[in-house]
Amino acid sequence: MVSHVSTIAFQGIEAVPVDVQVMVAPGKMGMQIVGLGDKAVAESRERVQAALHASGLSMPPKKVTVNLAPADLPKEGSHYDLPIALGLMAALGAVPGDALAGYVVLGELSLDGTVAAVNGVLPAAMGANAMGKGLICPHACGAEAAWASADIDILAPRSLIGLANHFRGTQVMSRPEPAIGPPPGRWPDLADIKGQESAKRALEVAAAGGHNLLMIGPPGAGKSMLAQRLPSILPPLVPRELLEVSMIASIAGELADGKLSDRRPFRAPHHSASMAAIVGGGLKARPGEASLSHHGVLFLDELPEFSPQVLDSLRQPLETAECVIARANHRISYPARIQLVAAMNPCRCGRAGEPGHRCLRGPRCQTDYQARISGPLLDRIDLRIEVPAVSAGDLVGAARAETSAAVAVRVAHARALQQQRYTALGLPGWTTNAACSAALIEEIVPLDADGMALIRDASEKLGFSARAYHRVLKVARTLADLDGADSVARIHLAEAISYRMAGDRMAHAA
Repeated sequence: MVSHVSTIAFQGIEAVPVDVQVMVAPGKMGMQIVGLGDKAVAESRERVQAALHASGLSMPPKKVTVNLAPADLPKEGSHYDLPIALGLMAALGAVPGDALAGYVVLGELSLDGTVAAVNGVLPAAMGANAMGKGLICPHACGAEAAWASADIDILAPRSLIGLANHFRGTQVMSRPEPAIGPPPGRWPDLADIKGQESAKRALEVAAAGGHNLLMIGPPGAGKSMLAQRLPSILPPLVPRELLEVSMIASIAGELADGKLSDRRPFRAPHHSASMAAIVGGGLKARPGEASLSHHGVLFLDELPEFSPQVLDSLRQPLETAECVIARANHRISYPARIQLVAAMNPCRCGRAGEPGHRCLRGPRCQTDYQARISGPLLDRIDLRIEVPAVSAGDLVGAARAETSAAVAVRVAHARALQQQRYTALGLPGWTTNAACSAALIEEIVPLDADGMALIRDASEKLGFSARAYHRVLKVARTLADLDGADSVARIHLAEAISYRMAGDRMAHAA
């Protein structure tokens, strides 16, 4: 007799259907698992046998063969334990096989028969809903799965025997409810930063339009403080973005107790991070920091200290909003619509350009240090600002600055205008000017004669590429949205161009 149980395999955040086939036949007693499984799948044989014994069931004195179909699809992870155990129980008649036909099953088994949490329950629930089936998942992941749909049938057992009792009718399981995790704490406030008004203005523009930002300044100028306060002025995730972000976090195992958060991600990896850690990869092609920052902020402090190869690997995600991990036997794509915020010193000693400072290496110190940032990567950064040092005299007796809440109101208003604009154009997925295509930005930013003359002169003097030209238009459109203006004026273009000029020396160094 062959029993069938549906489960899934993960390719990125996509759930691929897998059919678990269990056959009990005469032969030498034992269990064999086939179907291109990894070490965790092979070891599930011992976990399943121990869990069945702890639940009052014994292995049949026959040959048990488990096939994970399709056989040429790699299977990774411990979430195949529960479907294998249920398939074996169905073959033995311990649970009704027809009752399992309407469910997708995943879960890891402990030796005492309890069902342990696994990664990827949310995308599995989305996949099960698309297949028109219910979901059986660990109790710890039930709240996470409930977000997939209000109509999907979800069973979240604590143990294998509890699930068997449910199918026998001696125990009834209630459907888990979706849950939002408590806020991890209050974000740092912009009011804590004294001075740096021009840098705060650039931070507001970056937040309003989703633009990439680079801050250049000496140590202690407040670059990291500014970046850490960017999330405090960003709007919360909308439901569609919430699900996308949570699906990636679920695959990475970063959802605490199955509870989702409506806060935008803020990731700040160390400069020793590898390419696989940033864009994803490794043995199981897990999502990297760029994908974990989807719809959020990726902050790279001490930018030139990162490996040049790691930095250049971000060029494609910044352009296409996805990280593609290609291997010999499969290709995985993770979404990565990120807002890159970077900070760096002007040179290795950090004091270049300060009055009275003279470097022993001369201008070469600054040139060599800034040349670690490639020109193509720099071209993808919309706003480049210089953050000057703040003296102790500027801090003493300074008045309290504008709060993040006040700035967040203006940012939310500007983003609402952008969302209305792109929804009216039939592009509801675009919510910021930074995501606008080059062809469309020329249509929504018509320039008058003065504006055309200004941007033409700037392009000739600064050597703008086609990408830089369009990014200037996007920033100018954001500045106009912050002002509530219907059209882009010359003053908006001038300010947008000024944010490119601050990094002009770096472009020549690179």
